[in-house]
Order: sequence, then structure tokens, then C-alpha cells
Amino acid sequence: MGKIFYLMGKSSSGKDTIFKKLIEDSELALKTIVGYTTRPMREGETEGVEYHFIDEDALVKLDADGKIIELRAYNTVYGVWKYLTVDDGQIDLDNNSNYLLIGTLESYEKVRNYFGKDMLVPLYINVDDGVRLQRALDREKTQDKPKYAELCRRFLADEADFSVENIARCNIDKAYENDDLDRCYKEIKSVIQNKEVKQN
Repeated sequence: MGKIFYLMGKSSSGKDTIFKKLIEDSELALKTIVGYTTRPMREGETEGVEYHFIDEDALVKLDADGKIIELRAYNTVYGVWKYLTVDDGQIDLDNNSNYLLIGTLESYEKVRNYFGKDMLVPLYINVDDGVRLQRALDREKTQDKPKYAELCRRFLADEADFSVENIARCNIDKAYENDDLDRCYKEIKSVIQNKEVKQN
């Protein structure tokens, strides 16, 4: 049986960078699972790569067809943005393939409940809050129209979403410190190669 390695962390923790490095590593041969969202496409994003970008009508149809594994809705300063994982044929654990999925703690919990805890390996990335905030500011400044209000909302929401209590509820007892990208990446790669799964 294959495994789903689930990468998660607060905003600007470096999880997107680590995700790309893991996917590009031919030694791991990880398959991607592209999520869905109703939020607008950002600069540099491509349909079917970061997400499948859909509208509300398409979301309603997926729900009616019973294909939504998990769905999160965020009331942002630009309206409600929804993110979802869909059972659309991308995932086939019976063929011994390993997958890499990126998301939130909430989405991890729902996907784990859907496929079973033995099928998922949590990879929680942690970074000092001050470092994360500076990274987020630096990144937002590069946008044509910086969205600082949304940046602040996400930063504060992360504190609640990734609370100590929520992490403990999901039986996550290991955090990968991303104070050194190369070291953090190598540690996670080793876990994937060895399929180190602690059963709770």
C-alpha cells in the first residue's frame, strides 16, 4: 500500500518551497495531489499545478456528486475563499504509489479520517513567528497589489488553527524546524524514504 505524506505548517513557514523540492526529487518519485479552490489565481500560479481554480457552480456539482473529501471556507477581506480536496481519481493507494499533499491541520485531519490514519504521514513544518512574519511581508511586497490586510488575517488565524491543543488532537508529536532549509529538507526526505510511521 502507498502512503500520503501530508505537508503542513503556518503561512510563510516554507512549506511551499519544501513541497516543490520534494516533488522534484526523482529519488522519492512522489505523486502530487492537486487541490481545488475558489480563490482567484495569484501571479505565477498555473491552473492544475498549485490548484484547480473553480467557481461556486463547479463546487456545488462536486458536492452533489459526493466527491468532496474535505472543504474549508475562509472569510477573507476579499470574500469567502474555499479550499477542498476532491476524490477525483488522483489517489490510488492500492498501487503502492506514494503521494505528497500540502494543506492545513484541519484538512490533514479530514483526509486522515477519510483514508484511515495508517495511510497518512504528517509532516509539520515549524518556523519562529517573527521570521515567518518578515518572510510574509517580503513576499507580499513583490506583488503588484500587496494585500497586507489578508496577510495579517492569515497570520493571526494560523495561531488558532495550529494551536498546541489542535496539534495534540491530531496526534502530531514531531515538528520539522525550518531554520535551515537544506537540513529541514533532508530530514523530511529521510522520513519519506524510510516511511517512518508512528501509529497512534
